[in-house]
Amino acid sequence: MQVQTKVIPFYTEERWQNWIIQVKESGFKIDDQQKGAIFVNMEDDVVLACLKITAKFDKNLFSKEEALKQISEIKEIVLKQIEPITEDIDMMIESTQLSLMGVFASCECYIEKAFEKTKSFKPLIKKAIEAEKEENMGAVLGNIAEIGANILAGGKIKDKDLEEIPDGLVAEWLDGIDSIRAAMIGDTSYRDDEPDEGT
Repeated sequence: MQVQTKVIPFYTEERWQNWIIQVKESGFKIDDQQKGAIFVNMEDDVVLACLKITAKFDKNLFSKEEALKQISEIKEIVLKQIEPITEDIDMMIESTQLSLMGVFASCECYIEKAFEKTKSFKPLIKKAIEAEKEENMGAVLGNIAEIGANILAGGKIKDKDLEEIPDGLVAEWLDGIDSIRAAMIGDTSYRDDEPDEGT
């Protein structure tokens, strides 16, 4: 039986803007690894919001339509173009947004059950790299989404599968998949969690 819970936004415009303000105030430079942690935290915050939605979907607390709507709302907030700050910060925000595109595609693929379960991710990664060479970005994202959906379904990706990936969209989107993996083996309280109020 489908139970509909009261829908509270899992991520808000205000929350994203708070991160942008923190990034701006950080004065980040590309060679400052320590300050770079803020972008990891920024990405993880969005990933956790998405995982809370897929967890609700898994428990039948959200219908497929409601779960997809919630992911779409987060995507709309996060992928908006940001006003230029500095060259280094702009580049890192763009990289974070690209990684999160892989996360959103994975969640959508998982919710729609548009993937086949697999224990070997090498073929999908290889297909994604080949598709990028052919500039078929739809196919690239489709393969990455299948990998992410498998991770969300409990699949395990090996560290060596993520090695020696050429720079480009495959690498950026796989970074988002790695964020999903890290979040799922970290604090699993998101499975019972409610939306956060603010940051």
